[in-house]
Amino acid sequence: MTGSKVFQEKVNFIWSVADILRGDFKPHEYGQIVLPFVVLRRLECALAATKKDVIAKAESLQVQNPEVILQKVSGHSFYNTSQLDLGKILQDPNRVCENLLHYIHSFSPGAFEVLEQYGFAERVKKLDENHILYQIVGKFADLDLSEEAVPNLEMGYIFEELLRKFSEMSNETAGEHYTPREVIRLMVNILFSEDGLALTGSKPIRSLYDPACGTGGMLSVSEEYLKQINPGIELNVFGQELNGETWAMCRSDLMIKGQDPTRIAYGNSLTDEDGHAGSTFDYCISNPPYGVDWKKYQDKIVDEAEKLGTAGRYGAGLPRIDDGSFLFVQHMVSKMKPTVEEADGSVSGGSRIAVILGGGTLFSGAPGSGDAKIRRWLLESDLVEGVIALPDKMFYNTEIGTYLWVLTNRKPKTLRDRIKLVDARSFGTPMRKPLGDKRKELSDKAIADITRVYQEGDATNKYFATQTCEDFGYARFVIERPKVTEQGLPVQNKKGEIQADSSLRDHENLPLPSGYISMDAKNKEMALQEVGEAFLNTVVRKHFKDAWIDYSKTKIAYEIPIWRLFYEYEPPQNISELLEPVESEIMSLANDLVHLVKDLK
Repeated sequence: MTGSKVFQEKVNFIWSVADILRGDFKPHEYGQIVLPFVVLRRLECALAATKKDVIAKAESLQVQNPEVILQKVSGHSFYNTSQLDLGKILQDPNRVCENLLHYIHSFSPGAFEVLEQYGFAERVKKLDENHILYQIVGKFADLDLSEEAVPNLEMGYIFEELLRKFSEMSNETAGEHYTPREVIRLMVNILFSEDGLALTGSKPIRSLYDPACGTGGMLSVSEEYLKQINPGIELNVFGQELNGETWAMCRSDLMIKGQDPTRIAYGNSLTDEDGHAGSTFDYCISNPPYGVDWKKYQDKIVDEAEKLGTAGRYGAGLPRIDDGSFLFVQHMVSKMKPTVEEADGSVSGGSRIAVILGGGTLFSGAPGSGDAKIRRWLLESDLVEGVIALPDKMFYNTEIGTYLWVLTNRKPKTLRDRIKLVDARSFGTPMRKPLGDKRKELSDKAIADITRVYQEGDATNKYFATQTCEDFGYARFVIERPKVTEQGLPVQNKKGEIQADSSLRDHENLPLPSGYISMDAKNKEMALQEVGEAFLNTVVRKHFKDAWIDYSKTKIAYEIPIWRLFYEYEPPQNISELLEPVESEIMSLANDLVHLVKDLK
């Protein structure tokens, strides 16, 4: 579709508008002007056939809230009650700005809200001040974006291509709302990889949610992918976005494609502004902001955690204040559909999640910290299906390594209590032209190869491994030694208990006992004591006979050191091989020096 003649002509025509802006606006501002004009013209073209009927009905209505009626007349989720359009606005050159602003305000509330979030009125005024508004309006008045000329799907592609190009022009901030398309394609491949058969019915209906949807790229690519699998599928997409301008872009994309734009909520999905509270979805997909603190939302989030506990979204714990990634993870888990266990032991219902997270989520936080508690909850609840290590330098705003986590509450029997791990760090291809911090990309072949490695789960493949959840767990035991008097006698409290000397306190991390996760609380306690006493008697008391373990301070934690599983030892180069070229160079220099001395004589 994106290679079609119509697609390229439209993109090139719209892109040429940037030539008019050059000199009066900075390159990073081009998209803020062009994109809302594209939306405006698309809406205008879509409404052209019913415009007269809408105006007539609006004039005859005596009701206070005519929106539902006028939407029905327009045939869309939006309408406009003004006699004006871009062509008529051009007929009065002295009042272009005034008439265009009136025209914008005549759109239905939902459509006007989108244009308002673009800051469109302010930009129209600035174009007028720079004496180029008439030219811009003229350009778009000549652009045919009717549904007959450009079907919804192709219009979506055009909008996404423009968004990509403008994002690349302002790559210093692109990463805040734009995930590279090849990364999204990999996420989508993995997200739907286990459900191929279920998605091929006559007209399956599925729902997809992104709590930090930015401009909606993940929702769009997901829909495109599923339509390729099954043209009859109906994917209802939902999202929420905190940034007003990117929210407007996402809503615009849905309006342009004929999806319901009201499903994209505005605000902070992590607080009481959750626009989809109580809703569950078949799939969740997201690249939430990582390494960003949540201090300014802290009061609302802490309040929910304390009041609702495990009945709310944050019952597992609250992560460190400088990275809210795990808040998004818990939020998405709360949006999972419930599962039903069938008679044969299989599970139906449920949901799958694909989410990009920074490396810190694999190991951050000491045992008992918020991050550690959340990671423990995810693993002990058997929600983690897999983790894929991505190449570094893949994103516009960070060079650090990132990881694709796959979560589900409906694992197949063969994968229960196990986790797939894929090392795709070497699959990135250097880019010819870096974009911000992005230096590498994934080729189509790399995406297919990573997907195949993940799906097939072949233990003989050097890029694949599988571990039990328990393999990543450990118990941190606190080893105490007594406080002693000057005479070397243990100090006791009033109850006759030996007091510990905190300056001699030590910690030891030991693997969890086999079968620990499935044990009840009493057996867990007993099993941990067996592990602790065995270590105490065979190791510690060889050196400190009076040591003991304070089991009341024992903490359980989990880390996923994926890089350790794929580490390949490379023996150091033989010293003689290293010295050989150095010795040769020294001999050569010595010979040159001898010849130089002879020449001087």
